[in-house]
Amino acid sequence: MTKIAFTLNGQPAEAGVGGLERLSTTLRRDLGCTDVKIGCDAGDCGACTVLIDGEPVCACITPTAQAEGRRVETLTGLHTGDPVMTRLTRAFERHGAAQCGICTPGMLVSAAALLRAVPAPEEAQVRDALGGVLCRCTGYRKIIDAVLDWQGRDAPEEGRVGGRVRRVDGARKVEGREVFGDDAAPEDAAVLRVIRSPHHHARFRFGDLDAYAKAEGIDLILTAADIPGENAFGIVPGFIDQPVYADGTARFRGEAVAAVVGNAALIAALDLSRFPVTWEEKAEALTPDAARLTGDLHGGRAGNVMCRGFVRKGDAGAALARADVVAEGTCETGFIEHAYIEPEAGFARWVDGRVELTGGTQAPQMNREALMAILGLPESAIRILPTAVGGGFGSKLDISWQPHVALAAMGLKRPVRVLYSRADSMSSTTKRHPARMTVRAGATKDGKLCGFSFEGVFNTGAYASWGPTVANRVPVHAGGPYAHDDYIAKSEAVHTHCVPAGAFRGFGVPQAAIAQEAVFDDLALALGMDRLEFRLLNALDNGIPTTTGQVFDGAVGIKPCLEALLPAWHEGLAKARDFNAKGGVLKKGVGVACGWYGCGNTSLPNPSTIRAGITADGRIVLHQGAMDIGQGANTVIAQIFAEALGVPLEKVELVGPDTDVTPDAGKTSASRQTFVSGNAARLAGLQLRSELLRLTNCQDGIIGFDDGLTVAAEGVTHRVPLEPTEGYALEAVDSYDPPTLPLDENGQGVPYAVYGYTAQMAEVTVDTDLGTVTVDRIHAAHDVGRAINPLLVEGQIHGGVAQGLGLALMEEYIPGRTDNLHDYLIPTIGDVPPITSHIVEVTDPHGPYGAKGLGEHVLIPTAPAILSAIRHASGARISRVPATPDRVLAAIRAAKEG
Repeated sequence: MTKIAFTLNGQPAEAGVGGLERLSTTLRRDLGCTDVKIGCDAGDCGACTVLIDGEPVCACITPTAQAEGRRVETLTGLHTGDPVMTRLTRAFERHGAAQCGICTPGMLVSAAALLRAVPAPEEAQVRDALGGVLCRCTGYRKIIDAVLDWQGRDAPEEGRVGGRVRRVDGARKVEGREVFGDDAAPEDAAVLRVIRSPHHHARFRFGDLDAYAKAEGIDLILTAADIPGENAFGIVPGFIDQPVYADGTARFRGEAVAAVVGNAALIAALDLSRFPVTWEEKAEALTPDAARLTGDLHGGRAGNVMCRGFVRKGDAGAALARADVVAEGTCETGFIEHAYIEPEAGFARWVDGRVELTGGTQAPQMNREALMAILGLPESAIRILPTAVGGGFGSKLDISWQPHVALAAMGLKRPVRVLYSRADSMSSTTKRHPARMTVRAGATKDGKLCGFSFEGVFNTGAYASWGPTVANRVPVHAGGPYAHDDYIAKSEAVHTHCVPAGAFRGFGVPQAAIAQEAVFDDLALALGMDRLEFRLLNALDNGIPTTTGQVFDGAVGIKPCLEALLPAWHEGLAKARDFNAKGGVLKKGVGVACGWYGCGNTSLPNPSTIRAGITADGRIVLHQGAMDIGQGANTVIAQIFAEALGVPLEKVELVGPDTDVTPDAGKTSASRQTFVSGNAARLAGLQLRSELLRLTNCQDGIIGFDDGLTVAAEGVTHRVPLEPTEGYALEAVDSYDPPTLPLDENGQGVPYAVYGYTAQMAEVTVDTDLGTVTVDRIHAAHDVGRAINPLLVEGQIHGGVAQGLGLALMEEYIPGRTDNLHDYLIPTIGDVPPITSHIVEVTDPHGPYGAKGLGEHVLIPTAPAILSAIRHASGARISRVPATPDRVLAAIRAAKEG
């Protein structure tokens, strides 16, 4: 052990380290610098960026010894000693540049180093300076804007619905005070590591585990035999549940088979290759390579079909037969990794006969229900205390780290923590479903749609996860937000020996849109029609039945979205035409695509409950159980509640999420929280307001806070009589469940109360010699019903566009090959172009103040719009994404030969 001395945030610091210990470990473990975040331990994500003698470095790949005698600064230190940082963090809040917040310390530290040297940087300099830090939430544009505007002034904010309000939790994120899963565990917690299968499909048996534990000094080894309840966790009843630990047979590479627990130093140094397990790999046709992402899963494999989805309206076959033009296309998509910057992390402890879990999740109440079955405990014996979540996008809905540490804490009666490595996270957690889809669509010579057929096979991997949800949701959405009289859509979710596929921003709809929108381009081309005008002509509208027979009166917003793009569309076409007329290998193109998405569960109950109270001294407390994973639920739901109650937003105190004190606001998925939990918050606010008015005998009035809670009405101020009490003097609990109806055997019914609508336009440049694609600009028009907070709406648009760009051009997870963030590529700050947001407000009667969901919708049209633009520029029709240079070149050659 060597003593290393250096200056940390202006103060002398010393740490005892051995060998090449990471500076990030020393800072977090020994010196309490939890503002230094860990995302990869490989120098890929930049979340751990600190300054050494003023220069930014990744602390995770910097040996602590290199800090000897030098000056180290973290975000916390910059806040206390750097005048730039105060203004920069205000700019980050003002522009909404921090969403989940896990990458924010790395971004701010890197930006501070730049601004010290260049107080008025150009955008290119900002991109270069921040290029080593990855963000999965923001789409980077708000970050760039904030750095460029760091010397700007705050504008007055109006906290009411419709106001551009900064996040209520924003200060914690930009100051480095936000607590994530690996920040919360006590220092004396034992550490757990999971033993995972190195094979796609294998039988296994353990050796002498007791002897191994004794020889290595391990406190506890967990296997399937140690689970007191059910060794299974599932999302949808009746489908194949995933075991906590495989029992004799592992069905995918990365599946958990055991866990070891001990003190931190021992577990960190443990050589898992010595763990006593013997493998017998099985030769199996349905490995990832053989299945080729569902490519040969058609025919003769009915035993691997997990479930099917189906929607039929009219007679698609007859309509296609009478159509003047018919187009058909098949396309494939691969596994897509969520790539949140925060790996799974948390801890558990045993407290008075209860297990308490603290860490990141999108669904605390649903996690508790799963743990009840696994642990064999009643609901009252399990408490979930979520931390902030460093990105989720669907994968953190599922159980992952929770049962491991819960079982260990129960067994050892002491706190146990876990932090997944990046390889653990990527190999074991759910992905976007790979898909193979075929679409046939027809049109009459006047451009009207005449028949539509969709068939899709979705690889759900070894276990069900959200596969049934994808299979049921896709047929409803597969035709896009268009008027279809004659329609049929079929889906299958199939099992393979792959990592499970699950929920990921859109639940299969983005894949279906890629196939459908390409065929609509084919139809427009065959008819000689403008692609956007073709979509406008066929867009769904009020009074026209959807593919499930549902009719909306006044809430369909796809036409206004398309109309919002028209000026930019015609300008973009003209620019591309003029540029391409000059000749050369670079070609410009413009593409357009549409999307729609039903908010919440498909034809299933989907309630949220919100609790609120007023204390005897007039404090207003909102028990908000909806997980904020960066999208802004804490702020938006509080805005809605404050609006309904009639008080300023800053007067609302948030409590939760915490399963002991906040009611079930449902899972954060399917763009449901603003719509469903927002409605519950509105009802709770109205209930409290009604009680305040009753107590003051007022029909209406303005709530005030002068020397106690008051209501002013008709020129008279009434003090609200609140009785002293230990709890709340007034309390409201209210719920909302969207009105839906089951689908019949033909998929007809009311699957969702509300849909959101979107149209996007992409401008690209294609190098026809190299096959490279540069996205020059995205125009994104989104019908959000009512924009509760336009600042957060723009942030969601930017983040979704960035993920859609990755889907289109670079992202493809290959099990066993891309389990890190340097082989698996996601968009960087240099990849995301300027994004113009067009916020369209077609209010919905079911939404809180007319609001609809947004998070899932954004991603849907981005990839098809980019692919449409590539084709417009080069003639290349991409049938498999991502559109990597080799695939683009092959498609260009095929177009020339055709």
